[in-house]
Amino acid sequence: MKTVKPCLLTLALATACCSALAQAAEPIQDYPSRPIRLIMPNAPGSSNDTMGRIAAARLGDALGQQIVVDNRAGAGGLLGMEIGKNAIPDGYTLVSPSTAATSIAPHIHKKLPYDPVKDFEFISLFGVTPNVLVVNTALPVKSVKELIDYANAKGGKINMASAGIGAQSHLTGAALMIAAGFDSLHVPYKGGGASVAAVVAGESQWTFTPAAAVMSLVKSGRLRALGQSLPKRTALLGDMPAIAETIPGFSYSGWYGLTAPKGTPKAILTKLRENLIKVMHTHEARDQYALQGAEVVTNTPEEFRKFVQHDIINTGKVVKAAGLKAE
Repeated sequence: MKTVKPCLLTLALATACCSALAQAAEPIQDYPSRPIRLIMPNAPGSSNDTMGRIAAARLGDALGQQIVVDNRAGAGGLLGMEIGKNAIPDGYTLVSPSTAATSIAPHIHKKLPYDPVKDFEFISLFGVTPNVLVVNTALPVKSVKELIDYANAKGGKINMASAGIGAQSHLTGAALMIAAGFDSLHVPYKGGGASVAAVVAGESQWTFTPAAAVMSLVKSGRLRALGQSLPKRTALLGDMPAIAETIPGFSYSGWYGLTAPKGTPKAILTKLRENLIKVMHTHEARDQYALQGAEVVTNTPEEFRKFVQHDIINTGKVVKAAGLKAE
């Protein structure tokens, strides 16, 4: 048998290692070299889908590759999140987590097929949407305080519409009632459109809904807006007061962000975040979001992770107070 000299063996091993490192680094250096899939655990036309598509189109342009949105709305968003969790962590599958599947699901499902914090790499938030408190125009109230006083005077015998049990509109309304100390009869409808229509028709007296879904009805005089859920007033909604002006500390808005399967290379995550921040903090992106009643917001991966952890804890308190139980 031919003996390989030690120096030649060392050289061969070094060459092999360098070659392996080069092959491992090449995908990151050239990333992305093909289209990227963005898992959207919501149906087309939802606020998360709308905001995510705007961000995806701009991020794809910056990266030089198309980002294809893949809507997986089954089981209240759980299906899409599970698909994202199990995807190959190579940067070619990203996830735009929904509030329902991230912050609400852990409290209403006994067993989740994923951990919303541990199973994903956090990249950045890219937007927030205030929820707007609207009432039927026949209701004799023009402020949050007047709604509280009216509900108390009626002994809680007024209806709060929602998009369904456990929906963001349900929990936002429950959060307001808990914080302000008044009651209403919760009437769940099949979706946000139906719940808003019920308030317009007078079947229910008030509801919460994302700003983008309701401001046209407010401007046309078919609904009256009393306040919005961001911590302070926003130029997006003119002089509409923040509910926090009446109920200090109240903040319950929708959020949108970008994550990736656990184990996605850090260099890829950094490249995605840097380009996302660059394209979202432009006048064009801000204007697009403003038309949808949303604001551009970005943060660091650690800030995003802590934001989600905090949101899960706060949502849990509301779910418990609302009497919802895990199934």
